[in-house]
Amino acid sequence: MTAVAAGLSDTAFNQLLATVTELGKGVVASAAVAVDAEARFPKESFDALRAEKLLGAYVPTEYGGLGLNIQQICKICETLGRYCASTAMVYAMHQIQVACVVNHGHSSDYFQQFMRDICAKQWLLASATTELGVGGDLRSSRCHVEVSGDRFTLEKKAPVVSYAQASDAILVTCRKDANAQAHEQLHVVVFTRDCELEALSTWDTLGFRGTCSAGFVINAKGSTEQILPAPFADILAQSMHPTAHCTWGSLWYGLAADAVTKARATVRAAARKNPNLPPVSTLRLAEVDEQLFSMRSGLYLAIEEYRDLLSVGDADAFTNYGFSIRTNNIKLRCSEMVVDIVGRALMIVGIMGYKNDTPNTLCRHLRDAYGAALMVNNDRIRGHNAAMQIALRGDA
Repeated sequence: MTAVAAGLSDTAFNQLLATVTELGKGVVASAAVAVDAEARFPKESFDALRAEKLLGAYVPTEYGGLGLNIQQICKICETLGRYCASTAMVYAMHQIQVACVVNHGHSSDYFQQFMRDICAKQWLLASATTELGVGGDLRSSRCHVEVSGDRFTLEKKAPVVSYAQASDAILVTCRKDANAQAHEQLHVVVFTRDCELEALSTWDTLGFRGTCSAGFVINAKGSTEQILPAPFADILAQSMHPTAHCTWGSLWYGLAADAVTKARATVRAAARKNPNLPPVSTLRLAEVDEQLFSMRSGLYLAIEEYRDLLSVGDADAFTNYGFSIRTNNIKLRCSEMVVDIVGRALMIVGIMGYKNDTPNTLCRHLRDAYGAALMVNNDRIRGHNAAMQIALRGDA
């Protein structure tokens, strides 16, 4: 793992973020209702993101990317989360996979070209880490890669592969060979065009409907060059785990912030009707804004820590139990606070937030919010934190 790019200058990034905001207000928000109602991939949004070269945002400029740092990627996820949580989640999951390639594939000529292709062709990357029979444990695999010469085959039964059929490539975890232990894993890129995807399940859910996270049996083949040149244990600890929780927390914060914005609009409208008597809901608005402030503060602090660690390029820093616990805490606190904040905002907005067809509706916000704690179940994460707390020394 090497030190990553410092990111765009504040001026350049603010210009880019203004573009993302305009896309959010226009294309993303306009498609969000249909994406949710039909549980379909947000094609319009990703056509627009591709047009702005945003799928290669985290790739260094030397490979044709925009060269954003993790903090800037998280801000884009947050911004998209204000308009469509499904679009923001797909974008976040894509960038998690890009981070794995950028941070761990740079020593390979193949993956250097792969990064160039992400940028030039605006490839969308998906992920298949979960597997039937391992209970959601990312550090265990039953399937393995079968190598013959310079070619491989692979079969994985994955209960969840978000937007698989809309992706250009899928990063798959597996055992390194048939005799390997469950935790001796590799991370392999398979091209969707070279896969047979046999459906295991459908995706008709309460929220995050546009992520299209159905299950598939993946039968894939390819060149051994497509195997990332690092153990998956390192990829998970240094890139996948922290990038996932930082980007997910950011989009959940964007979702929560938009709910508070709608609550504020409701309170302002009530205050204008009777300026001499502030509505009771003003107090409730102040309270929920405190919660939003707490969510933002913890999230931003953790993102800054990860950005700084990446800039140093010290792989050993990611083995620290304190860092792992704090990274897990992003997911735990943000996924639970988003439900609380959206629920409080709904009580302020009232019946107009409970209806689907009003400007201040919060129905989709609430349904999406409840999905946050379920993806990588919070009880599993707290169990890991509990075990690490015993081994943690001092305030590391």
